[in-house]
Amino acid sequence: MRLNGKIVIPDAKLTQYLLVPRPEDDKSKFLAQAGFTINNPNQLKQAILDLIQNHDAISDRQDRYGVYYLVEGPLIGPNTTLSVVTVWIERASDGFFQFVTLKPKR
Repeated sequence: MRLNGKIVIPDAKLTQYLLVPRPEDDKSKFLAQAGFTINNPNQLKQAILDLIQNHDAISDRQDRYGVYYLVEGPLIGPNTTLSVVTVWIERASDGFFQFVTLKPKR
């Protein structure tokens, strides 16, 4: 299934988490390999949207907040392409699909 309907990617998830160096669980160095930095968060957002438009979502689990989905595939950056797994939640409160995080595909 493809994620469709209202898609939410909070800017803060990109600019205050994924693209910021962190002491633990740092994803900024991984994303920088593809050319994503704090200076171009909209490029990362568009790459994530492109990924979910072209790859199927697989149901992962469910809790009181909603149903979680995984979408795996290529994240196409300005410099190169990374293999990633994105995590989404279909919010129980309104049915919107919200981006949770991404991680390197192992």
